[in-house]
Amino acid sequence: MRNLTALVLVLCVACQPGDSTPEPAGGDPGGAAVGPGAPAGGIGAGPRSVTAERLVNAEQEPHNWLMYSGDYKSQRYSTLGQINTGNVANLKVEWVHQFNTLSQVETSPVVVDGLMFITESPSNLIVMDAATGRPFWRYDHPVDQDEIRLCCGLNNRGVAVLGDLVYLGTVDAHLLALDIATGNVIWDVEVERADAGYSITSAPLIIGDKVVTGMAGGEYGVRGFLDAYDAKTGERVWRFYTIPGPGEPGNETWSGDSWRTGGAPTWITGSYDPDLNLVYWGTGNPAPDWNGDMRLGDNLYADAVVALNADTGELVWAFQFTPHDTHDWDAIQVPVLADLEVNGVERKLMLWANRNAFYYVLDRETGEFLHGVPFAEQTWAQGLDPNGRPILVEDMDPTEEGVEVSPTIGGATNWNSPSYSPTSGLFYTYALDGADIYYMRDDEYVEGEQFTGGYGQRADDPENFLTSIRALDPMTGELVWEYPIDSSPGRPGVLTTGGGLLFSGSGDGYFFALDQETGESLWHLSVGGRVHAGPMTFSVDGRQYVSVAASHALFTFALP
Repeated sequence: MRNLTALVLVLCVACQPGDSTPEPAGGDPGGAAVGPGAPAGGIGAGPRSVTAERLVNAEQEPHNWLMYSGDYKSQRYSTLGQINTGNVANLKVEWVHQFNTLSQVETSPVVVDGLMFITESPSNLIVMDAATGRPFWRYDHPVDQDEIRLCCGLNNRGVAVLGDLVYLGTVDAHLLALDIATGNVIWDVEVERADAGYSITSAPLIIGDKVVTGMAGGEYGVRGFLDAYDAKTGERVWRFYTIPGPGEPGNETWSGDSWRTGGAPTWITGSYDPDLNLVYWGTGNPAPDWNGDMRLGDNLYADAVVALNADTGELVWAFQFTPHDTHDWDAIQVPVLADLEVNGVERKLMLWANRNAFYYVLDRETGEFLHGVPFAEQTWAQGLDPNGRPILVEDMDPTEEGVEVSPTIGGATNWNSPSYSPTSGLFYTYALDGADIYYMRDDEYVEGEQFTGGYGQRADDPENFLTSIRALDPMTGELVWEYPIDSSPGRPGVLTTGGGLLFSGSGDGYFFALDQETGESLWHLSVGGRVHAGPMTFSVDGRQYVSVAASHALFTFALP
C-alpha cells in the first residue's frame, strides 16, 4: 500500500471532530484550510524527507518530479516509459482539478512520493493525492491588490520542497516556508517592496541548504537581483544584483544613473550544476524597455545568463544574448544543461533557444560561446560574430513612427520550458514566426509605475503567424522537424519521456503527444482552454501519469 495512506491515517488521529482549519503559525489570516483526509502529522508519516542529496540525484527517482523542471539539468525529460509510442493512443483523463481563479494557470506541479504540490493565482498552494487529485490542504496567501504591481497577470508557476517544508514565492514579493503536513507558515520574509514594482511569479530552486529565488518587475524600473535564503530560518545568505553598481565591473555599460532603474529581472527558475557548484539564471529586459536612449551602453547583465557560485552568489561568468536590447527580449528562458561531444570531446554545455530568435550553445563551465543560429524568423541581426555578439541590421530600433521587426515583443519563444531528450538526442522548443511594430516614447521613472519608454502592436493578423513545436539538432541548431500548432495566445512548454514521446499543447485548447523522433502526431485531446504551462510526468504504485495545466484547470492523464 502506498506510504501516502499512512499520512492520511495520521490526520484521523490528530484532528479533533469539527476542527478542520488549524491556525497557521503567526496567526496568518491566509492560513491553511484542511480538506477531507488532510495530513496533520509530519512528512515522515508519509513521503520520505526531501534531502539535498535526493535533489542532486533526482534523475534516479523518475517516479517523482522533485522540482520545477524535474531535475537540476532542466531538460524536462523523464525516463518513464510505461506510456509510450505504442499505447499513447489509449491515454485517458484520470482526474481534473478546477482552480478557484479566473486567471490563466501557469503552474508546473511538483510530485514527491505520491504528494502533488500545485499553485494557484494569485499566490495560493494546494497539496493533493497525486494519483486521485484528492486535496489534503490548501494555503491561501492574502494579497493587497492595491499594493502589488504586475505587468503580466497574477501568475505563480510552482514551488520547491526540502526536508519537511515547501517554499512559495508570492506576487507581493514574499518568500514563504510552509509545513508540508499542515500548511502552517513556518517563516515569511519580504524579499522586496511590492509597491515599488517587485514581485515573485516563479518557483524557487533549492540548492543545498538554501532557497534561491528570482524576482519580476522589469516593466517598473526595478533593479534586478537573485537571492538565496537559509532554508530553515529564512535569513538571507546572499544577493546578486543583475545590474552592477558604481565601481563594479559592468556599471560603465549604463549611462549616467540609468543602472538604478535598469530592470534585468530574474522571473523564471534557473538550473544548477552540482559538480561545478554553479547556479545558472536568465535575466530579463533592461528598463525602459523600448527607449534605449535613456540607458546608453550594453546594459549588463540584462538579457543575459549569469553563472554564480552557489555558496556565495559571486559572479563566475556571464553571457549577454542581446546587448542594449530595445525590443523587450527577456533572456529568462530555462537554461538546459547537457553533456555532449564537441569535436570528439565531451563537454558540459548549455542549450538555449532565446526570445530574440537565436539558438545558442555555450560551454557552461566557462561561458564560452560555441555556436548560434536563428531558429525562428528574425530581421534584426545579420548573424552572430565569433563571440556570439549579434551583428545588427541598421534602423531596427523603435521610433516614434514605429518600426516593424521580427520576432514579436513576445519573442520567438518566451518563458515556456523547452526540453532535451537523451533518447532522441534532439532539443525541442515552442517557436513563433511573426513581427510587431515597435514604438518609442520619452518616459519618466516614477516608483511603482510602469517605465517602458514605448509600446508595440501586431504588424499582421496573429492568425497569419506561424507557431510550432520545433525539434533542433542540439549542436547545430538545424531544424529536424516541426509540428504546427494554433497561433492563438498560448505558450506551451514541452515534456519528453523514455517512451519516445513529446507532450505539449496549443492555444486553441489541445493537449497532444508526438513521436519525438519524427514529430508524428500520436494522440490529442481537447482540454477546453489554452495550454500555457509545462507538462510533467510521474508515477504512483507503478502507474505513470502525465499532468498539465490548461486554462483554469489541471488535467492528469493515465492509461486505462
